[in-house]
Amino acid sequence: MRRQGSLGHALVLLVLGFLAGCSAPRRTTLDVPTEGMRKPGTPTASGARITLEFQARDSDSATQVRLAVERALPRMARWGTFDDSVSIIIHPNHAALERAANRPDHDFLRAWARYEQIELQSPRTWTLLGASQAQVDELLLHELTHSLMYQVASDRLGWTRKGIPLWFREGMASYTAEQGYRVSSLEDLARYWSTHPRADPLAQADSLYRRESDIVYGAAHHAFTFLARRYGEPVVRGILHAMSQGPDFTESFTQAVGLSPDVFLQDFRRYIQWRGFKGGRQLRLEPPPESLDTPPTSP
Repeated sequence: MRRQGSLGHALVLLVLGFLAGCSAPRRTTLDVPTEGMRKPGTPTASGARITLEFQARDSDSATQVRLAVERALPRMARWGTFDDSVSIIIHPNHAALERAANRPDHDFLRAWARYEQIELQSPRTWTLLGASQAQVDELLLHELTHSLMYQVASDRLGWTRKGIPLWFREGMASYTAEQGYRVSSLEDLARYWSTHPRADPLAQADSLYRRESDIVYGAAHHAFTFLARRYGEPVVRGILHAMSQGPDFTESFTQAVGLSPDVFLQDFRRYIQWRGFKGGRQLRLEPPPESLDTPPTSP
């Protein structure tokens, strides 16, 4: 059983490390209070210890990342609180990121999140002109949501054994970061299924995402959005809470939602194939009032 994080004021310790050659990194510790970053009476992610490690040439990128973390914390609080530390390692180039994440030939990758660590390609290398603060904010919110999900659902020893499918992992992160505008549309997904009747970007996501990442991430985003809007965010929190008590994803999903993941995905697929959304690209909608105006309730 996981221990519960405390609610209330959050204090994030950002440890800014400068890696110089083979010498031990020189670190500066800053206390960054997050008071005032949430609506009154609303809990935020608290007790988190987040460390940044980077080379001196990436000090400006580290400043961007630090600000992105501050902005991300209150937006993630809808799902729970961090129970453990998270290290964000800023890598100087894409090749270094692929090595650290053990994901070769992933040209589209900018970061890789685990329970306690996020591997991040330096934002200064994302484009010729570097990344904007808005781009860094969006990516860090996405990646930190992954780590938070793992910590809410399990612990350091058990998180990889929960069997959380890619569509739920990526969908939750994309939904939280409001990235629906970036992914393939509902109509794109309907056309894909009509031309690839034996392919399933949800059930076969792990085998498809390297060569068809756009449709896989789009399907994940829309499936999770369908889940959150049909059953409500408290049900999503219920899935995470159930996993924290021991069961794996399939059992926890069935317990919280009232039907198995397979049945849910069949329902979602019918919704897409019958074009229940009535066509067109999904608009970027605001989160439901429950997640904006009231504190998350215990599942």
